[in-house]
Amino acid sequence: MRTLPAMALLPGMLCDAMLWRHQTEALRDIADVRVVDLTRQSSIVEMAEAVLAEMPERFAVAGLSMGGYVAFEVLRRAPRRVSAVAFLGTVAHPDAPEETSRRAALIAMQERRRFRGFTEPLLALMLHASRLADAGLVREITAMGERVGKAAFLRQQWAIQRRADSRPDLPAIACPVLALCGRQDGLAPLSAHAAIASAIPGARLEIIETCGHLSPLERPEAVTEALRRFLLAASPFSGPAAK
Repeated sequence: MRTLPAMALLPGMLCDAMLWRHQTEALRDIADVRVVDLTRQSSIVEMAEAVLAEMPERFAVAGLSMGGYVAFEVLRRAPRRVSAVAFLGTVAHPDAPEETSRRAALIAMQERRRFRGFTEPLLALMLHASRLADAGLVREITAMGERVGKAAFLRQQWAIQRRADSRPDLPAIACPVLALCGRQDGLAPLSAHAAIASAIPGARLEIIETCGHLSPLERPEAVTEALRRFLLAASPFSGPAAK
């Protein structure tokens, strides 16, 4: 039985391995899938170093939102180690001034109040409107945020706020790239994904319909199939391991 190529899955803010549960299970026939914990670090650089320390010499990576920022940093630090990269719900530009102000207000509010994780206003930004009435999904997402906790949330907010501008690096990315976007993503819109795809030679843009920001949970089958197609088209992901 041949060795499966490695793949790192990088969660977004307030997310843990549950975000990628469908992909972890459904892609294990073509990849050694590992979800990297991004809750203990205080900067995007530290998160990228954790990924590089945990993964083998050569690996693919898929990151959602904050996980995408980490993937950009991994590429800056060790481009030759990355065989393929998928950016989901991710932008390449840094926060605009109004976004910085919003994050600062959110940090200040959470420092003063009892931590509630994914509040209703935050869920409204994260999910497609049609999924807000899915009590089971909302309950799972809320529990995930509570598991991650206040301390990690504040570290992640500060890290995101201080991330690098990745736009100058895009033309030099040489591995296969997928920009995967929920059609109704209110935090990382389609235009941001199109800008990433257009700036990277050979990059693919794929849209998940009726989907917001948390695409791996909102449309797990569609996201998994998109990642499967992408990985199988990118060497060394040439097919499932022999039984």
